[in-house]
Amino acid sequence: MRIPVYVSCPSSLSEDQSNARAMILGQLERFSLEPRSLGRSDYPTELPLREVLLLARHCSGGVILGFEQYRSLTGVHKPDTTEEKSQDSPISFPTPWNQIEAGILFGLRLPMVMFREKDIESGVFAPGITDVFIQPMPSPEAEKAQKTALGEVFLKWQAEVRRHYYGD
Repeated sequence: MRIPVYVSCPSSLSEDQSNARAMILGQLERFSLEPRSLGRSDYPTELPLREVLLLARHCSGGVILGFEQYRSLTGVHKPDTTEEKSQDSPISFPTPWNQIEAGILFGLRLPMVMFREKDIESGVFAPGITDVFIQPMPSPEAEKAQKTALGEVFLKWQAEVRRHYYGD
């Protein structure tokens, strides 16, 4: 029997992003964990936000995949405030659903593991925001040591997932 875990991931991914997602799903398979996601394994019959909550309640852990979904080339942070700051270099953002789903999983006190692409740094992916150490997104071209480290991250996290699932 596989233990269900919620996976927050955008539905539209580049080839590199899809490959990174496949590596992570491979780790879930390795530890007999079942990925559950709105729009991938489960489809809403009611409001999507309510469905996320209902689905997450049946999971024993969460994986947040912070892939770039929007890139702004320039902009203004906190406009019309004393903290206004011009942004003249590109900045990347994940899907807003990562923020919502991470908040729901955190509120349910589920063990989480979070991954982010290099330029994703805001919201739940900002250092020190959650009690979860944010991992760099794995790359299929990663060296053996990096792949071993990824396995160790999942080894530790899946132990917490099993503790939650079996009620220790």
